[in-house]
Amino acid sequence: MKWADSSRNQMHKSADAIGNLLVEGFHYLGLFAIGAITAWASVTAFLDMVSAGHASVDSILLLFIYLELGAMVGIYFKTNHLPIRFLLYVAITGLTRFLIGDVSQHKPPDIGLIYICGGIFLLALSILAVRFASHRFPSTKTIDASGAEVKVNTSDL
Repeated sequence: MKWADSSRNQMHKSADAIGNLLVEGFHYLGLFAIGAITAWASVTAFLDMVSAGHASVDSILLLFIYLELGAMVGIYFKTNHLPIRFLLYVAITGLTRFLIGDVSQHKPPDIGLIYICGGIFLLALSILAVRFASHRFPSTKTIDASGAEVKVNTSDL
């Protein structure tokens, strides 16, 4: 029966190794695809600004969104950890971009303006809460895709 247990253990190790290879391969392929699409979209937006001959605040904020998305991909690639603050920054920038576009169309102010400003305020409070929580209760360790511990500055998360 010892041979059956060792065979079973070897089979599990092999299946785990193959499964980990496939999952990590898909993970890296997805990260490279997202990074490439983000870079392509930002270059396209920049070239549109150059061809227009001017840059509006709306288009500059769009470039900031692309910058934050690229930073998120880079951090996730290095640490295998998605910083929630970056998603909140993207959401605030997106709402600000929407707000500026709405106001620049010279629409009369309505309750939607209050909703957008309230959303920005709630997202800012969320960032404050996340920063406080990460400072007060730092995670014990971060691991990369291979399972090795990665030293991460908790103020960056």
